[in-house]
Amino acid sequence: MENFIYSYPTKVFSGKGCVKAHLKDAIKTFNKKIMVTYGGGSVVKTGTLSIVTSILKEEGKEVVLFSGIMPNPTWEKVKEGARKAKEEKVDAIIAVGGGSVIDASKIIALQARTDEDIWDLEINKRGVSSVAPLPLGAIVTATGTGSEMNGGAVITNEETKQKNGLFVSAPSFAFLDYDIIKTLPRKQVLSGAFDTLSHAMETYFGTSSTLNPSDDIALSVMRNTVDNINVVINDYLDKEARSNLAWDSAMAENGILKIGRKTDFQVHMMEHQLGAYTDCNHGEGLAVLQPIYMRHVYENVLEKMVRFSKFVFNVEEKNDEETAKAGLNALEDLIKRMDLPTHLMELRMKDEPSKLITEENLKKIAESTILIKSGAKALTHEEVLEIFKEAI
Repeated sequence: MENFIYSYPTKVFSGKGCVKAHLKDAIKTFNKKIMVTYGGGSVVKTGTLSIVTSILKEEGKEVVLFSGIMPNPTWEKVKEGARKAKEEKVDAIIAVGGGSVIDASKIIALQARTDEDIWDLEINKRGVSSVAPLPLGAIVTATGTGSEMNGGAVITNEETKQKNGLFVSAPSFAFLDYDIIKTLPRKQVLSGAFDTLSHAMETYFGTSSTLNPSDDIALSVMRNTVDNINVVINDYLDKEARSNLAWDSAMAENGILKIGRKTDFQVHMMEHQLGAYTDCNHGEGLAVLQPIYMRHVYENVLEKMVRFSKFVFNVEEKNDEETAKAGLNALEDLIKRMDLPTHLMELRMKDEPSKLITEENLKKIAESTILIKSGAKALTHEEVLEIFKEAI
């Protein structure tokens, strides 16, 4: 294993009704003025926002609302939130939403505490802020990203056409409440579940010298994710399956699978730049790219691919090569049964795919993709472009 230091900053509350039961205890360390961040109108329509704000007010907190955080949150929206947090002199933030809302809120919490441009500091100067962010908690409405248990935040800079990860601090607490996550539409449930599977796959297929504990845990998380996806395909409101997927999501990105590992997040880097240019749904973009990428690299990690095929999809053929291919076929079949896109032209985008998926744009997307050196295979920008072209 690689050397590592690991700590667990986030207290997790999980289970049906846990927000009503425990939110008042979770916010005891938060001072009086709390900004609640969220996306569109879904948390209003479902009553989630009302539940959260009512509890805060009952506990004597003053509530400031900040709405409109979009999927693929932008740097401009983050700065808007930070300005409001400063102007209102808020003491803490509670993010009510999925990965996009939680990601944006992490950076808002830091940017509100400093005049230094966090994007410029982390992306251009490769620095780290010495300022402590505002305290942050998360109430998850959409699972898949695992953002509630890590310090990463993926933000899109529309001006520079970059979708990059910034790093701050993980939320101090997170709620995975079935009464809240059950309100998510089926399509979002499944696209989020594929994001979870992709996270675990990319961690597992990264370079490591031995069959370490992280690999075995990753295989278990992937199998559990697939097993529960199969339940949700038939009944997306199944309480046990949805609750299991919520914890799979957190496990895939809370750092446990990465302990002592170098990871392969090449597909995520490709999808990030695809999203920067098209604003496509993240999980759906991954579903298009992941199988194509794996067919390009599986021979470089054949032993791991065989274990993946056998353990996650329960397939085995006469030799390792055929077993690996059977696993890839099973992955593609799963994506189809999830009703997720299999080609770029099927993705939901900010404009017609035919206007965005052009030869010129694909070249720009490929050339701006961050290349991962610790992956199953170190790709070139030319190979990334080839994968995008195959995905059309």
